[in-house]
Amino acid sequence: MSDSNFGPPPGNFNDDDSGRPRRPDTVALPPTRRPLVTALVVAAALLVVIAIAAQFWTEVLWYQSVDFSGVFSTQVVTKVLLGVVGGLLTAAMVWSSIHLAFRSRPIYAPSPDTQAMEHYRQLVEPMRRTATVAAPLAVGLFAGLSAATQWDTFLLWRNGSPFGTTDPEFGLDLGFFVFDLPWINFVVAFLTMILVIGFITAAFTHYLYGGIVAGQKMRSTQAARVHLSVIAAGLVLVRAVAFWVDRYNLATAQSTRMTGIQYTQAHADIPTKGILAIAAVMCAIMFLTVIWTRTWRLPLVGVAVLAVIVVAVGGIYPALIQSLKVRPSEKSLEVPYIQRNIDATRAAYGFDKIDVKSYDTKTVAAPGQLRGDAATVPGIRLIDPNIVSPTFKQLEASKGYYQFADVLDVDRYKIDGTSQDTVIAARELDLTGVPDGQRNWLNDHTVYTHGYGVVAAKGNTREDDGRPTFFESQIGTEGALGKYEPRIYFGESSPEYSVVGGGKREFDYPDPQGTGQITYSYSGTGGVALDAVRRLAYAVKYREINFLLSDAVTNDSRILDHRTPRDRVQRVAPWLTLDGNAYPAVVDGRVLWVLDGYTTSANYPYSEMTTLDTATEDAVTSTRTSVRAVQGGQVNYVRNSVKATVDAYDGTVNLYQWDETDPVLKAWMSIFPGTVKPLADIKGSLMEHLRYPEDLFKVQRSLLEKYHDTDAASFYGGQNFWRVPDDPTQQGADLLQPPYYLSLAMPGQPAPAFSLTSTFMPTGDRNVLSGFLAVDGDAGSADGKRSSTYGTMRLLETTGGSVNGPGQVYNDMRTSAVTSNDASLGRQLTLAQFISTTSSTGANVIFGNQLTLPVGGGLLYVQPIYVQARSTGSGTYPRLSAVAVAFGDKIAWAGSLDAALNDLFGGSSGAQAGDNGASAPTTPTPGSTPTPGSTGGTPSATPSQTPTSGATGTPNSAALTQALKDAQSAYTEGEAALKRGDFTAYGQAQTRLKAALERAVEASPRSAGSGN
Repeated sequence: MSDSNFGPPPGNFNDDDSGRPRRPDTVALPPTRRPLVTALVVAAALLVVIAIAAQFWTEVLWYQSVDFSGVFSTQVVTKVLLGVVGGLLTAAMVWSSIHLAFRSRPIYAPSPDTQAMEHYRQLVEPMRRTATVAAPLAVGLFAGLSAATQWDTFLLWRNGSPFGTTDPEFGLDLGFFVFDLPWINFVVAFLTMILVIGFITAAFTHYLYGGIVAGQKMRSTQAARVHLSVIAAGLVLVRAVAFWVDRYNLATAQSTRMTGIQYTQAHADIPTKGILAIAAVMCAIMFLTVIWTRTWRLPLVGVAVLAVIVVAVGGIYPALIQSLKVRPSEKSLEVPYIQRNIDATRAAYGFDKIDVKSYDTKTVAAPGQLRGDAATVPGIRLIDPNIVSPTFKQLEASKGYYQFADVLDVDRYKIDGTSQDTVIAARELDLTGVPDGQRNWLNDHTVYTHGYGVVAAKGNTREDDGRPTFFESQIGTEGALGKYEPRIYFGESSPEYSVVGGGKREFDYPDPQGTGQITYSYSGTGGVALDAVRRLAYAVKYREINFLLSDAVTNDSRILDHRTPRDRVQRVAPWLTLDGNAYPAVVDGRVLWVLDGYTTSANYPYSEMTTLDTATEDAVTSTRTSVRAVQGGQVNYVRNSVKATVDAYDGTVNLYQWDETDPVLKAWMSIFPGTVKPLADIKGSLMEHLRYPEDLFKVQRSLLEKYHDTDAASFYGGQNFWRVPDDPTQQGADLLQPPYYLSLAMPGQPAPAFSLTSTFMPTGDRNVLSGFLAVDGDAGSADGKRSSTYGTMRLLETTGGSVNGPGQVYNDMRTSAVTSNDASLGRQLTLAQFISTTSSTGANVIFGNQLTLPVGGGLLYVQPIYVQARSTGSGTYPRLSAVAVAFGDKIAWAGSLDAALNDLFGGSSGAQAGDNGASAPTTPTPGSTPTPGSTGGTPSATPSQTPTSGATGTPNSAALTQALKDAQSAYTEGEAALKRGDFTAYGQAQTRLKAALERAVEASPRSAGSGN
């Protein structure tokens, strides 16, 4: 077969009539089509669009369900507006740079200088048109997303109002720094970014297409010079504005000493930044002269001169002022600026009106010394909310699928007409407690949907066996709080989402009459009502087909999601920084979660900057999960501006204006009108449960470590600085002692008030107290009006006798050789022996919150001591077994606070704590299991209840004395061995100690009523 039958092969050259070769014939092959790939791409894109649409729509539905649609729409509109404007400006700059540079490209005769770029131009040409559009859009997209994140800065700039106070340096209202300056800084930075991108894009395009030639000598066309000079002039002009604005930024600049303007900034930096701004304007004009001079000589000179001015005037001159003038006379020159910092910090954090008193502390305990504090002593809280969570769970959880927070809350309730400090917790759902065989989508999301009720105990008393005194406890019984809606559909441990209503299939609570259960169907208005289309949307959102297939999900159902109080409040008020702890309160027949919201700023002039998560971290936030440090970054202005509540049954969120003078809150109320209700709307029944927020107090006390000193000269030296003590019960962890809620009357205060307290020690290694801080946390009980004393801060600066610090007192108690006179203990033991003996019998001794109170003219320490059986099984929990107290160098301990105080103050303290009704405390033995939910319970055996062979009668004094001496010797040897790490010797000493104590018990008489 001849090749001629097929014609010339593709690509052959055929001669035409002229005899010259012609280009080969080309065969245009159709592009290969892959319908499967195309379909997959289209399907993937469609799925993405559907997922985004479902997410957006369900967000709209959620905000509608809580009546905060305006918050969502305002955010979306503002973000879209800023994103579009920012993106278009950036895209326009990039597109114009490419377009103008390409249109003005020169036509050069081929030369070695221009030939080098020809290869790259050929590579770029096929995609030039696409890149001219795609590159600006891509860069604009990222710039738009960046601009959209500034929605809150923009809205505050648009809605800010004056503070009514001017700064001492510029004479400007503080509102300029808080509201206007952040937005100005952003605009300057954004314009700088746009111009830099535009300049780089234009220069690259000119270089690619020959407008700029880099050969032996740099050459450029007039069009390139004009284009680049205009952009450069704009960039330098924007930097001139930045230099000028930086003058105001110095008011919040941080240094090693303080935040704000100091002497060098006031006398060197501020003037030089003004000079730099003028020089930059002149440099920008020089760039424009390129249009007429056609040379870069003048702009280059201008840039060089500007660089010299920046280095010499902006850097060297302030450094010389600092080293030659300030350092030799730093104290006298800086004192006025330090005073500005002190005054601004105290005002910005709300402790400028703190009541400071010198407290001449007594250290000697005398009989009747607490007579003048008889009203305070009954308010001493013995039940530690950080310890008794296992007790609540064991006694009141009822079933494994209920739980309590690992840190309970402290509140006040009226019991028999008297305000009672209370430890309270919500009985919430715990899905991890549901048997594994019952864990499936249907049970997790449609059956186990809510918790049930609250549990509350008195804060200052306990039962005979060491359990808390509950006044609201058992499911199905009415307690002192009366009737209320007990179901907890919205709580701190609620499932991600639940489908409720549409039939009585939800587990409500165990049937008290048998082994069955009571079911319930949600009848509230919370959540989003479902229909066929909404079910599809939520199926896409949660990627769960059961929304469409399960018969438990009907058109009568509702979906509850975003259920934690913190999440709900944060979503409706994204401008708030929330306290680390939400607490439950029973108000008007409903369980409400109460949250404190803070308005913050990092732009308050001269105020000290602090990091919220560091300032609010302590031993509780570091060791527990239900309470956490505030996540808010660096701020230098904080106000507790909002009190928020979340209804535990229907999820209703209410925001109440708490600080009516806060300009930042007023701005946000203008941005989101109608979202924050006025203070007048707070009912007295809710007001009774509002308290001073713990995290704000932590921030204030961290700053008061330095800023209690209001004298600038003394502040400069720092000799009077304090520190918050470490929590002594967290040995070796270096975790700060948390503040404590309790009712007390400070010196000069007419009556006890529910307060938040903390102590201070001097910096250094001395473990003594230097200050005691308390803030009145009682908001009152009137409708729409908070108590006039709420928020009053009182600081006692100790003088007179030296008072041991928390760590020293804790160590003294653990090694105390003081014997208790409390007959209810059943035997004579020192506190150290009690701890050692209890531990040796298979139990853990747990020291509770170490409370400090300014009573009796001095400072009283109260330390509840808990005992918990050491067991690997369930059923053990801490029981309050003893109370230790200290005043000065004297320590006493007993089975009750009353007895301990009487021992401490020479037989009679002069006041009644009211906990003497408790009988002998008990020490649980290993493996003892109390009856959950019981109201009484059998006390576990204690060492004092161990049968002995001795009969009641006169003791063998010599044998008793020798046994106690041997016990003390063995204890001392054991402690010494433990310190040097000799665990063999420590174990031998513990064996001798146990034997000696047994001999001591044998030689002791049986105390009447001890149970023997």
